[in-house]
Amino acid sequence: MLWIKALHVISIIAWMAALLYLPRLFVYHANTENGSEQSETFKVMERRLLKAIATPAMIASWVFGLWVAWLIDAWTEIWFHLKAVLVIGLSVFHMALARHVRIFAADENGHSQRYFRIINEVPTLIMIAVVILVIVKPF
Repeated sequence: MLWIKALHVISIIAWMAALLYLPRLFVYHANTENGSEQSETFKVMERRLLKAIATPAMIASWVFGLWVAWLIDAWTEIWFHLKAVLVIGLSVFHMALARHVRIFAADENGHSQRYFRIINEVPTLIMIAVVILVIVKPF
């Protein structure tokens, strides 16, 4: 079980790193001119981060997380249900970021740098809540 937990934590770290970095790329990308060399570089960075790191890490986080939940029989625990809701929210956030990658790739971004700075805080807030639920188990 310790190996499964370790793989779960490793995949979460990779997923969180990607979810924190991708909106930061959008902050800088939002200030570039469409078609510029800099904009095209951001497009490559965003696509690779999403497809090579974020999405595989999200899938691994789900697989190993559900495996751990099964091993510890967490299905009846309130903290686990709350964590599941937050992780679903994080997955929806992931999908929203994927949509932004596609929008930037098509040179159709309509959001400001400020918008991306604000949404950059979402994964941090969710992560704090999940860590408290898992470690402290207040419920």
